[in-house]
Amino acid sequence: MKVEQIYTGCLAQGAYYIESNGEAAIIDPLREVKPYIDMASNRGAKIKYIFETHFHADFVSGHLDLCKKTGAPIVYGPNANPEFEFISAKDGEIFKIGNVKIKVLHTPGHTMESTCYLLIDENGKEHSLFSGDTLFLGDVGRPDLAQKSASMTQDELAGLLYDSLNKKIMPLADDVIVYPAHGAGSACGKNMMKETVDTLGNQKKMNYALNQPNKETFVKAVTDGLTPPPGYFGMNVAMNKKGIESFDSVFEKGMNALSAKKLEELVVMTEALVLDVRDAADFQKGFIPRSINIGLHGDFAPWVGSLIVDVKQPLILVTKVGEEEESVTRLARVGFDNVIGYLDGGFESWTSAGKEIDAVNRITASQFKAELKVGETIVLDARRDSEYAAEHVEEAFSRPLGDINNWFKTVDDSKPFYIHCAGGYRSMIASSILKARGIHNFKEIEGGFKAIAESGVPKTDFVCQTKLVKA
Repeated sequence: MKVEQIYTGCLAQGAYYIESNGEAAIIDPLREVKPYIDMASNRGAKIKYIFETHFHADFVSGHLDLCKKTGAPIVYGPNANPEFEFISAKDGEIFKIGNVKIKVLHTPGHTMESTCYLLIDENGKEHSLFSGDTLFLGDVGRPDLAQKSASMTQDELAGLLYDSLNKKIMPLADDVIVYPAHGAGSACGKNMMKETVDTLGNQKKMNYALNQPNKETFVKAVTDGLTPPPGYFGMNVAMNKKGIESFDSVFEKGMNALSAKKLEELVVMTEALVLDVRDAADFQKGFIPRSINIGLHGDFAPWVGSLIVDVKQPLILVTKVGEEEESVTRLARVGFDNVIGYLDGGFESWTSAGKEIDAVNRITASQFKAELKVGETIVLDARRDSEYAAEHVEEAFSRPLGDINNWFKTVDDSKPFYIHCAGGYRSMIASSILKARGIHNFKEIEGGFKAIAESGVPKTDFVCQTKLVKA
């Protein structure tokens, strides 16, 4: 028996490959399915089943492409009703993979169809639990995402999740290995550990959600502090239910090399957004005017999904040469299938063509300290509210990047200001969005709050209540 976790860091997502005696199963595959097919082929195994723990909100699954390419059926637990052929498994149903078995455990609460899969080894021992978004390491699935489709409140769904955990998961042996669908960094939970594998026994000891004395306290604990889900979640759920364009087709369309002139023409013709995925340090020196920077080497896909409100938005990419394929792939993972091309030769081809460029005024933390005038300088902190609340520059305003589509309207461009995040990734994204919307009178601080704190700038945990609004 072989069990492999295929973990994708930018989505904090775990897919799983299970193999026994020449047969294999895949659990929660990502959009590009070639790695799973190659893995099975290289080992002389045939993919027999594709198991889905639920309708994913944070990524587009590869279940349909994998089904078409291998002939393996797609399996969901009870209450699923997708618009394609699938096996509707019953609670407790057993599926055989070679000499091992997979038992279906219906665990509604995160969503109504949420299902865990219990792996039983060749000796009949309960070996591991593929817990989907029902149980994470250090947390449980948020119960607010399925309210509309389930016609239930988040408290009612949380109560259902409590019952699922206590009736189906907690009775399992302590040595059962837990393989969750997500880890730290995912928006599907709020308190996840950085580890991606653990024993159920350890989770019983340290997971706050599994240590609540009753349902009432559990509901309060898991619903407290939930932030609004990223805007693309609902669109990804719909794509996973209804079916999608094949990844191969999306990839081929995206790998369309464009000259600088053709890029300009397509922006006008299609109203495409130019998405520059280079690192912040490269972007700030020069970029195509009104392009948006979301760096590929960061939480790329989640931020794209949070800030670009429509997955159907036409996109043209500016990448570092050689990173075009990875960029198209990672966008497809979260349903952004309408990439219509990329700038051939990277940003250098734009400057070589003599085209107009823009730049971000980036300064060091030391320069910021020298320019800072307490009581006069306007500072915007693009970190999360929780980061800001822990400690921030004295008199800074909390302006989280995730909410920029709302707060940018309050910025008065006649008044100079500074913007930073924790390290520079998010503040450069924010800077690009502000400039694309005609706001230019600011400086972005290199190194973010870490560098600022080290420079000796006055800090506080007192929340500045004054509103920054246009005159």
